[in-house]
Amino acid sequence: MFALSARAGSVAAALLISATPAFASEAGAPVNLLDPKVGLMFWTLIIFALLFSVLAKFAFKPLFAAVEAREKALEDAIEGAKRDRAETEALLAQQRAQLENARNEAQGIIAASRETAEKMRSDLLAQTKQQQEEMIEQARRAIEGEKAAAIADLRKEAIDLAIAGASRVIEQNLDSDNNRKIVESFLASLDKKAAH
Repeated sequence: MFALSARAGSVAAALLISATPAFASEAGAPVNLLDPKVGLMFWTLIIFALLFSVLAKFAFKPLFAAVEAREKALEDAIEGAKRDRAETEALLAQQRAQLENARNEAQGIIAASRETAEKMRSDLLAQTKQQQEEMIEQARRAIEGEKAAAIADLRKEAIDLAIAGASRVIEQNLDSDNNRKIVESFLASLDKKAAH
């Protein structure tokens, strides 16, 4: 209630101050604003002192309290922002460390995979080489066996031919020219058999 009467008093004082030059001009005399009027100055100072004391008692404290509360809120907000920034930087550093660890793990996995692949490749090459050597050795043995069998067949056939030739020579015991003709005809018959 007192605040309401203080406001009403301050409004009345403001109206009085602003109305004084208007009253003077209505009286018909020109107003000289530089001419000091002691009464007007006295009442103006009293009204100012009353208004200042009312404002000091009722308005300045809440205004200063509001300004201080605002400053405190701003300081708290700044401190909160600093804490949030520090937490964010810590989380960012942690994320970077985790990312670096993940990168290192991935590189380790890739290196291990390459090493495993290289080992498997070397093992497969060695196994393939061993199989090739075994196949070559088997082929060599087979060739040697076939060669030995062919030689044996050739010997057998040579023996058979020699026996057949000798039996013909013995059957016709002729002179050497006849023997030569017999062998040549026998060889010619062999060539004909080989051609077929």
